[in-house]
Amino acid sequence: MLRIERLAKRYKTGDHALKSVSFEVAGGQVVGLIGPSGAGKSTLIRCVNRLVEPTSGSVVLNDRNLTSAGGGELRRSRRRIGMIFQEYALVERLTVMENVLSGRLGYVPFWRSFLRRFPQADVDKAFSLLDRVGLGDHADKRADALSGGQRQRVGIARALEQDPELLLVDEPTASLDPKTSRQIMRLILEICRERGLPAIINIHDVALARMFVDRIIGLRAGEVVFDAEPGLLDDAALTRIYGEEDWKAGTNTSDDEPEQVAAFESARERMAGMV
Repeated sequence: MLRIERLAKRYKTGDHALKSVSFEVAGGQVVGLIGPSGAGKSTLIRCVNRLVEPTSGSVVLNDRNLTSAGGGELRRSRRRIGMIFQEYALVERLTVMENVLSGRLGYVPFWRSFLRRFPQADVDKAFSLLDRVGLGDHADKRADALSGGQRQRVGIARALEQDPELLLVDEPTASLDPKTSRQIMRLILEICRERGLPAIINIHDVALARMFVDRIIGLRAGEVVFDAEPGLLDDAALTRIYGEEDWKAGTNTSDDEPEQVAAFESARERMAGMV
């Protein structure tokens, strides 16, 4: 479980990026973090793994206080937090397998990583993960030969190679087409169900968030202004998060929309049964 309590971030300029943010994420739960640009979404994710130092508050992962950890303890904690990035963060000239094995860099001696000589157990696990994300026959391809969706799948496999206790996901679909975006979101949700992993996904696509995540947290000006299941994200809630707008303008009202919604709800129920 991840527990965030009164987390705040104030920069030297005096600007508050986060203001007393508190919430918990249970094992296997996928939380979608939404809000306008500058709301503090990316800052929140980076405060969790201490890429950005919070000004106050605490982040506790499975009874370990990450905000008070230092030195070796912080390094050990970070290696159990998997990050999935918008721009994939792959080494383009390396193979898919080498990129996935980079998820073990926090666990192996420097000489092994330098020589790319990982334990056989790590290699076997990487092959298994590539099968799981649908890239079992791409292990020897260079990363720069892959499509955007395939690169994101490599990023997911690399994060899982870390044996994470938490997934932090930053805009995983921003560079992908609509179909691939849905496939990636579905894959992340299934994996979190299978492994009991809590996850926070920073996402701009509200429609995708409504379709796939278990819970939506809306940030505005560094504060939580919405925290509920996707079905409760109505026009009033969207206005609290983003400001005044005609939220019904441009909405698809075709006859098949109810069937699509029912299909998504059915898929959600099936995946919930996997917990």
